[in-house]
Amino acid sequence: MFKHRDYTLRYRANSQVEVILPNNQIVINKPLIDKTSFSILVWNIFKQKRADCIEILEQYASKAKLILLQEAQTTPQLLNFISRQNKIADHVPAYCFNNIYAGVMTITDTVPTYLFSFREREPLIRVPKSALITIYPIFNSNQQLLVANIHAVNFSIGVKSYRQQMHMLLNRIKEHKGPVILAGDFNAWSQQRLNLLYQLVETINLKPVNFSIDIRKTFMGRPLDFVFYRGLQLDTAKIISTTASDHNPLWVTFKLDLQH
Repeated sequence: MFKHRDYTLRYRANSQVEVILPNNQIVINKPLIDKTSFSILVWNIFKQKRADCIEILEQYASKAKLILLQEAQTTPQLLNFISRQNKIADHVPAYCFNNIYAGVMTITDTVPTYLFSFREREPLIRVPKSALITIYPIFNSNQQLLVANIHAVNFSIGVKSYRQQMHMLLNRIKEHKGPVILAGDFNAWSQQRLNLLYQLVETINLKPVNFSIDIRKTFMGRPLDFVFYRGLQLDTAKIISTTASDHNPLWVTFKLDLQH
């Protein structure tokens, strides 16, 4: 299956897992966004190594229009959560171990109109990292919302692979005319990586979400998790303190800015 670099796995209640290949025809049931404000949860879930991580997801499932997970593994516990909450999860497996797939996962209430998956190998350890772009209709609007979920490459000398992964993603985002959210674990632990990240997102007019009380996971003194956006108004942003992962989840509420 991994020969098809661009495939995505879709999980939903009472259905077999679907393999979504590029250019797959997607039938839309309903718009994702039907109110002026909506919230997202962004979280590196630490491969679900800590039992109470599902409890956090349960707590926020009904409040979040989008849940963007990194290091999501297709364990029975996570798949049962998706089914119980009647959610739809699009998953880009970076690798598979013991029939458990691991990678980024975007969980919502409806299917996207388009999706694009990306994989980039870690230069040193050769284990891939994944990213996913999903695009959703907005109620009463001809614009659509693009959501990019990324787990950036980590173990590299220099920033060549980091830049390459970011370019693949940002080139697709650049083509999109509507509102955009780019979020995830960017592994921006060096000043060189951080500078490159800010430089690249600025070229496509994305703004960072800032947190007044910043308790994001850091490495070498720099935060790893970010949310960037354009074509939306930032309403509120906070970080949820938890021991359910080695990262704290980001909780951000946006308002639609369709005059943008």
